[in-house]
Amino acid sequence: MKHRLLGVALAGCALAAVGAGPVHAVSDQLWVSVPSETVLPGPGSDGSAHERTIAVQVTHDNTENEVTAGRLTVDATEIASFARVSWPANCVPESAVKAVCDFAGMPTGTDSVAAAELGLSALPDADLAASGYVRYTAAAGELTSFPAQTQVTLGDGPDLGLSQAEYQRDLRPGTSTAVRATVGNSGNRAVDRTLLWLNASYGLRLKERHSNCEYREHATGTSALCVLDEEVAPGGQYALTTALRVGHKALYERFDHSVLPYSDEALEEARGEETWTPGTGPELNLRPVATQRTATGTDDLDLSDNYRTVILDARNTADLQLTGSKVRGAVGDTVTARVTVHNRGPAWVASLGAGAPVAVVRFQAPEGTTVLDMDNCWSSDPDEPGPATYYFCSTPIWLHEGASHTFEIPLQIERVVSGARATVRTINDMPELEIRKFDPNLRNNTAQIVVNG
Repeated sequence: MKHRLLGVALAGCALAAVGAGPVHAVSDQLWVSVPSETVLPGPGSDGSAHERTIAVQVTHDNTENEVTAGRLTVDATEIASFARVSWPANCVPESAVKAVCDFAGMPTGTDSVAAAELGLSALPDADLAASGYVRYTAAAGELTSFPAQTQVTLGDGPDLGLSQAEYQRDLRPGTSTAVRATVGNSGNRAVDRTLLWLNASYGLRLKERHSNCEYREHATGTSALCVLDEEVAPGGQYALTTALRVGHKALYERFDHSVLPYSDEALEEARGEETWTPGTGPELNLRPVATQRTATGTDDLDLSDNYRTVILDARNTADLQLTGSKVRGAVGDTVTARVTVHNRGPAWVASLGAGAPVAVVRFQAPEGTTVLDMDNCWSSDPDEPGPATYYFCSTPIWLHEGASHTFEIPLQIERVVSGARATVRTINDMPELEIRKFDPNLRNNTAQIVVNG
């Protein structure tokens, strides 16, 4: 299996709604949502196997419609030669590989319901080359879905995963906190060494610079690559704690980390072309919660749980301020007005999750002028430019404390109007990043563009 870059949100077991049922009289449609595929760890050297869970949901399109309770049919015949199915309490098995599961109705306003949670484990003598499908159909009242399916393949190797640490809100700048997670191995082979990637955003500080890690500073924070020497055994759980300092510049922060079985190739790929500096402090170690030993491997069976993001929001503010400009010109001239967004701090502002701009400003063309094309800007009615047209410009997704971003607005002067002006203001309630939630002074969020004033 080819190693993938650490720090990328690794996708796997995405919910796939396969097939569509007939249209109901009230224009509704039933779906079965399941992982499109899963890798089942093969048996260990002693014949034991770890269970993999498949969560099955039933959904429908029209939330104005109430859906009655229904039944999910599960057929695991194709995997019977290499896997065992554990049925939940709401499923009535017709055989070892077939069952019918009752699921609750969906009231008005509800679009999904949990239908079953199936447990799969490899048989002791399973052929590691085996593969097959678990198939599903669902019915509720007059609604029926076409079949959905999950491809199940056997894997021979480790399967590292990180637990999801809790999000942290309302942190006080100047204090300390920690992200606590668990590294587990649900595969059938142990990992001799683990490659850990960490990234703390700009408003956070890694409190330790461990000697088994190397570090890189960048515009949005600090990254680390660590080689952990503790063996991670199948079925074992290992505590991983990262100590952080909440800086005085902190506001909307995030901490990312991921794990892979170590290899020289994986480390070089993670380093890329960047320069990393070794740490000098005490080693970062995994603390075993439970262990058991077996043969070792190098490829990770399922990458879907190797990467986690933790949100850490601080109780802080950032005062954005706009400044405008004055320009002069004659008829036919093109002049450049400048509008600047300043971040007066004390916090930096970043939208590292949604990727929204720190600020969007809105304005109209000053009387007698036409706004020409601009980067990172758009108009409300580009096909009919004129006095009623609004223009919008967006900043980058982060702005450090004390930093600024300037928009250059080209204006063509169609006629000279003495003292023509336009008011530029921030939009304070953009859904992805609301300025009014962090900016304590909205009065300085407007500015003027003045032409021939």
